Amino acid sequence: MPAVAKPSRITAILALACLPVLMSHAAFAGGRGETGNRGSTEQHAGTGDDGTVSVTVGGVVFDRSKNGTGDNVGAVTSTTAWSPPACWYAPKYSPEELQDYLEPIWEAESTGSQWDLEQRNRYVEGKPYKDFNKDKAGDGYWWDSYVNEDFPPGWDACDEPIFWVDKGDPPPADIKNAVTPEILAELAYAEIRVPGTKVTLAPANATKVNLPTWVWLDDARFKPVSVTASVPVLGIEATATAEPVSLKIEPGTADAETYPASGVCEITDGRIGEPYAQGKADETPPCGVRYLRSSGNGSYPLKATVTWRIQWTGSGGAGGDLPDGTFGATQDVVVQEIQAVNR
Repeated sequence: MPAVAKPSRITAILALACLPVLMSHAAFAGGRGETGNRGSTEQHAGTGDDGTVSVTVGGVVFDRSKNGTGDNVGAVTSTTAWSPPACWYAPKYSPEELQDYLEPIWEAESTGSQWDLEQRNRYVEGKPYKDFNKDKAGDGYWWDSYVNEDFPPGWDACDEPIFWVDKGDPPPADIKNAVTPEILAELAYAEIRVPGTKVTLAPANATKVNLPTWVWLDDARFKPVSVTASVPVLGIEATATAEPVSLKIEPGTADAETYPASGVCEITDGRIGEPYAQGKADETPPCGVRYLRSSGNGSYPLKATVTWRIQWTGSGGAGGDLPDGTFGATQDVVVQEIQAVNR
């Protein structure tokens, strides 16, 4: 019989990590519930008496009860090159669960006899672990890698073999991306959803050439939103909070002027822009646009983008800033010539 090649660690990760992709965004791959028990790969969601909803994804519990809701909500995009972790390490198995996970693989020789032997030596034969650490059941967890289900660049960087950590002890110092409050905050950042940015215009249906158009957003919808991420078995958590700070207007044509000239409307007294009111026709809007040319038989694609300042707080008094995020939308604006009547 020809020798079976030892698969790479990345191949093994890919085979396991691809499973959650077949599921919904709320699925989780072998994560733990609040009891620390390994869950299934099906969607799990629960609603508490206070109406909060938590969904477990890859060992992390997300409380999204204070997240943005309604139509056209979306994820923010970082204003920098920063991105949330592509993979991380967290508790995944009890001793019996690791045995239940690995032994069927070894029996099927699905990863090759040599690789299986090395794994048996590592987890069963005492090199360095004995019998899956069953003598430590209840005193710690087997940690393994979790992968961002979108598979961004770097998703395969977590290639350490499954390792044991006693309760109350930190993971080995050489393990990068072991879950911490800061990593939880970064994962919560990726779960933040903010309201759509369709602005209100006055005039509403069609504006006129050289007539200032007032622009504002419903301040009742643009309030801070937050997501909390936690790992209950470790007793750590972090909350990422997004607060709107400004609105940027891009008229969709060079033949236009914005108010202010930068096109960036800062939030004042918790409000983005100012609603138009009767009697203000001759005033300059604090946030708006003036088109200098008709859109003809078409329209201009006005883009409105809100910048959100994102900060986090976590266990042990940890906290800090995360990169600002943006979320925008485009809407069509019809611009007509002012009709003159000759008498």
